[in-house]
Amino acid sequence: MPEHLTKDGFKSKVFDWEKSKEWKYAGDLPAIVDFYAQWCGPCKMLSPVLEEVATKYEGKLHVYKVDTDAEPELSGLFDVQSVPTLLFIPMEGQPSVALGALPKKDIERAIGEVLKVE
Repeated sequence: MPEHLTKDGFKSKVFDWEKSKEWKYAGDLPAIVDFYAQWCGPCKMLSPVLEEVATKYEGKLHVYKVDTDAEPELSGLFDVQSVPTLLFIPMEGQPSVALGALPKKDIERAIGEVLKVE
């Protein structure tokens, strides 16, 4: 199951922007962060897809969710203008951003190409 992150959880598991302005992923596995809102229809359609991905790749990657209404500072940090916005975070290098409710095949392609997870 995807894990819901607050600001503190994000800082400990993904990135602590208050310690460093330079991106440094804090996680132990590649990750997907779903910036969503409770009222967002496409977000609701994406949710079961991310649950499937979290189950299929358990132990290989983390799937996190951030409620943009509850955590506006996190949304601002990544300049999230619309929901859903997915952040694909590899172990090395910069994260990649994808906008909208991607089909499962596109998410799995990003998992392989961006996150380098089989």
